[in-house]
Amino acid sequence: MILVDADACPVKQECIRVGLRHGVPICFVANQGLRLPDHPLIKMFVVSDGFDAADDAIAEASGPRSIVITADILLAERCLSAGAQVLDPKGRAFTKDSIGAQIATRAIMADIRAGLDGQGIGGQKPFAKADRSAFLDALETMLRKRS
Repeated sequence: MILVDADACPVKQECIRVGLRHGVPICFVANQGLRLPDHPLIKMFVVSDGFDAADDAIAEASGPRSIVITADILLAERCLSAGAQVLDPKGRAFTKDSIGAQIATRAIMADIRAGLDGQGIGGQKPFAKADRSAFLDALETMLRKRS
């Protein structure tokens, strides 16, 4: 199953396209309903707007046969602990070997931002066509390896 942290996911259509090609169920988890194709392999799970409600639902549903799509590093860690494979929307895999460093970097950046009194240090580069392509390649590769 592909579990998608869908609230701000820029690759929803790509998840559908690749998932359907492989016959893999896709579950979109979000705080509000989304317009999705009517297909038996595509499900929408709407959670409350409570803090981390979507993350909790995804982490609970993830396991060794799951691929989770999220940009949330802390959710990625929870899903990796459950045995899932995890990709971000730019096609980068979170792994058990890399997640600790990614969490530490996240914490350092949060501290730096807090110390700048709102002056900002910039953020990630905008989502680009190359990111979409990298995501498609990474998801395709993960699904092929599982077959």
